[in-house]
Amino acid sequence: MADFVYPPVLVAARLMFRLLDNRLRVTGAENVPARGGAVLACTHVSYLDFIYCGLGARPAKRLVRFMAKQEIFSNRIAGPLMRGMHHIPVDRAAGQASYDEAVARLRAGEVVGVFPEATISQSFTVKDIKTGAVRMAAEAGVPVVPMALWGTQRLWTKGRPKDLTRRHVPISVVIGEPMRPGPDDSCEALTTDLRARMSELLEKAQAEYPEIPESDAERWWLPAHLGGSAPTPEEAAALDRRS
Repeated sequence: MADFVYPPVLVAARLMFRLLDNRLRVTGAENVPARGGAVLACTHVSYLDFIYCGLGARPAKRLVRFMAKQEIFSNRIAGPLMRGMHHIPVDRAAGQASYDEAVARLRAGEVVGVFPEATISQSFTVKDIKTGAVRMAAEAGVPVVPMALWGTQRLWTKGRPKDLTRRHVPISVVIGEPMRPGPDDSCEALTTDLRARMSELLEKAQAEYPEIPESDAERWWLPAHLGGSAPTPEEAAALDRRS
């Protein structure tokens, strides 16, 4: 399919990040297939994650088609961009259609990006994940590539004011080795394995992150188990149920 919108959007995003000196570091880029279909399964800590997940695939010269909720496509500003970049709308009342569209894109050799946690993790750990990523990969006969992002939550995350003009924020993108689900494999077992891989990548990104909070007030962007003031996974789950 022709891409007239996606490349200029990526150029604009790179320019903005360069102006803000948001130091993007991608490790494991060689794990994104240079050709053929693949599912990118990414952690979710920020409203900006789809941008950085997409940039993580650029060393392989791939454009990622993200599955995103229908409401974004209905927005008068974001909608035309999402459609122009050929992302995949997800109507929760009719999810099978978007699933079938994603499988068709994968079989056609596209890279499809998903956030298996479905919503942003307010604990900044990996929540329980859905089986869709491994199911569509198995059906299409393509690999699942786990990915973790860290630092994006400092710019815009759930329950915090956005800070899109904050300068000098390091952003880490860590990409793991592909998983290759087979048609006879257990989706539940593979999903458990995928979540473990995503958690391992996230912990790696957190351990290697070049900054620590400068004050107690800044500890909000660290998970509780690392001494931060973010909600624990149990507290975050309770917040999700109330929202």
